[in-house]
Amino acid sequence: MKTIHLTNFYHPTSGGISTFYRAMLNGADRAGHEMRLIVPAGSTFTEHFSQRGLIHFVKAPSSPVFDRRYRLLLPTSYMPPFAGEVLRLIRAEKPDLIEICDKYTLCWLAGLIRRGWIAGSGRPVLVGLSCERMDDNVGAFVTRGSIGTRFSRWYIGNIYLPLFDYHLANSVYTASELQESMRPGHRRPVSVMPMGAEIEQFSTTLSSPVARQRLIAMVGGDVKTRLLLYAGRVSAEKNIPLLIATMESLAQKTSDDFRLLVIGSGPMIEWLRAEADRRVPGRIHLAGHVSDRRELVEYYANCDLFIHANPREPFGIAPLEAMAAGIPLLAPRAGGVLSYASDDNAWLCHPNGEAFADGVISVFTDAIDRRDRLSRARWTADKFNWAAVTTRFFEEYERMIAESSTDQSTRLNLPPGRNQHLMEMAKGVM
Repeated sequence: MKTIHLTNFYHPTSGGISTFYRAMLNGADRAGHEMRLIVPAGSTFTEHFSQRGLIHFVKAPSSPVFDRRYRLLLPTSYMPPFAGEVLRLIRAEKPDLIEICDKYTLCWLAGLIRRGWIAGSGRPVLVGLSCERMDDNVGAFVTRGSIGTRFSRWYIGNIYLPLFDYHLANSVYTASELQESMRPGHRRPVSVMPMGAEIEQFSTTLSSPVARQRLIAMVGGDVKTRLLLYAGRVSAEKNIPLLIATMESLAQKTSDDFRLLVIGSGPMIEWLRAEADRRVPGRIHLAGHVSDRRELVEYYANCDLFIHANPREPFGIAPLEAMAAGIPLLAPRAGGVLSYASDDNAWLCHPNGEAFADGVISVFTDAIDRRDRLSRARWTADKFNWAAVTTRFFEEYERMIAESSTDQSTRLNLPPGRNQHLMEMAKGVM
């Protein structure tokens, strides 16, 4: 089996999707399958990532809006008559399955292949991987009004879903947008496939007095300081203002010395710096992007609590890493984090500053409860190790390939009961 995976969400400091695909490239060796990843870059070259895994970097322009750290593979890289580098790679690799993690500029490739408009591409199984909800992206960057929600539902149901044979989603929260947007003529099977984390690395690293003292000095604290940690993109969709509101509320509720370390970068970093200086001076330290995994794990191991601010998180690898590291997780009672976080292994509350401040304080009021939740958190995190997760993905790819016929007219065959009307609708969609 050979699979090709395409995404625009990949650059040197990007987050969960890059982490997932690097884990998959390693997993390809264990599974005995050939895997190719195609991503945008400043120049075109190929990296041999693992024995059976290659990354094809394709020269692409920077994103013109939102976050210019990202580059975009545009339709000109695969759409006739341009015959760009992406199309050349697909023709050369001849994959059994193509997976696309993008709802905007790359997804059209699947539609062109489905209609047979790209000569020499064959007819691989076409899979759409959803690692975020479109309505959340529109809400974060355009408008949270009903117009944005209605447009997202229309686009997903009438445009995006029909482009593929199958859809995968990283959580029930993400999958629900696909399922709620389906139209009778464009139904597709949706499988929920949770992602994972480097559980062993985070669970085996112990706290260090020397490392903790270094972090305390970094934030200007002392032996009484409680170190809170946020790790992730500093971007609008991550609900960054909640970090400020939480620290502001903590200052009003308690005299205890809580300080927040922020690891990450993004388009809101200067806003966060300015608001922190204005509203909670000295309480938030911006550490920037940390590329060294050992250094990152050291942060987790030597902080007292991990704050996850986003109630619309599609899945959340960083909070799962915190659970593996054995530090308390404070998160909203919403979104994809509920794939693994509960009141038994984390501290969940409403996503506002006062509730989050109360949650922080409660973590340190009952040592026995904290010990029990942390024990269950590590047990839960163990089930999401990358080896197990990537094995499940490759098994799912194998199932989809086996289920699909080489005859395009039966490409949409589904297991009994999954969608009894789909075959009747297939001719109209194709």
